[in-house]
Amino acid sequence: MSSPAVVTVGSAVVDRIYTLSNLPQPDGGAFVRDHTTAVGGVAANVASGLAELGRETGIVTRLETDAAERIETDLRERGLDCTRVRSGPETSSYTLILRGPDGERMVVAGGQSVPNLRLDNADMSYVNDASVVFTSAYAPDAVVSRLVTARERGELSTLVFDLAGPLSELEGRGTSPATIDRLLDVADLFVVGAVAARSSFGGCDEAITALERRGVGRAAVTRGDAGAVLLNEGTTVDVPAIEVAVTDTTGAGDVFTAGLIHAWLLNGLSAKEAGRFAAGAAALNCAAEGARGHLPTDAVVRSFLDEKDD
Repeated sequence: MSSPAVVTVGSAVVDRIYTLSNLPQPDGGAFVRDHTTAVGGVAANVASGLAELGRETGIVTRLETDAAERIETDLRERGLDCTRVRSGPETSSYTLILRGPDGERMVVAGGQSVPNLRLDNADMSYVNDASVVFTSAYAPDAVVSRLVTARERGELSTLVFDLAGPLSELEGRGTSPATIDRLLDVADLFVVGAVAARSSFGGCDEAITALERRGVGRAAVTRGDAGAVLLNEGTTVDVPAIEVAVTDTTGAGDVFTAGLIHAWLLNGLSAKEAGRFAAGAAALNCAAEGARGHLPTDAVVRSFLDEKDD
């Protein structure tokens, strides 16, 4: 059986979401106004976004046994291929999402099921057969390093990497600086958010300059409500954020990445067109609660953008 067109590798976790009176400052406090749980994780979010956009998508991840049924059921219901999902006895990985009254949030991660993920030969056959493979810095270094080696050898056709978090958060858990450096030479799309850009490059502008100097062909530096900058073969493209009534920004970056993969890498749109499509998809998801509160279809994104153009 052939692999789906896109395979994501990394985290599928339970999000514990707390809506607060305010996001606390250091040594400060806040009151919980509401709380809920949902399935999230960068790999799961990107895969779910792509599936909603009409792409055949699979995921490679590791779950804790007790949480496996809930998470895998959610992924299957979203149309994901879960044949390479496995489980183990370690503590379940999770994210603690603290959400402020204006949709801003803080995210704290824990658990060991994702850090214990490793790729076997069957996993590698699965990813090698896909048109696009996505992973993030939240995947263990052993996993990302093996994907990088496969791309260096030409065994993977297209590799997308999201730097995702600051280096201090990744230490001992995610991708190492040495592997990130190797990725700059082989990633077909390198994505970095504002927080990770400050940690690894000194800022968003510095990130674009560094990526240009390394000859990265395609990259995206996302800046929240300030939009994004795409790098396309040495040319930068500004992508304005699209105004929408924000309910929750959780998962916006993941939906933006899914939109880029769908429109830029697979549909072959120009950087400007793909960036606007991805921004539209991310904006729509911000209008509902949760990391996947309103994952849009391709038709919904296009209709939304048409309305904005009128």
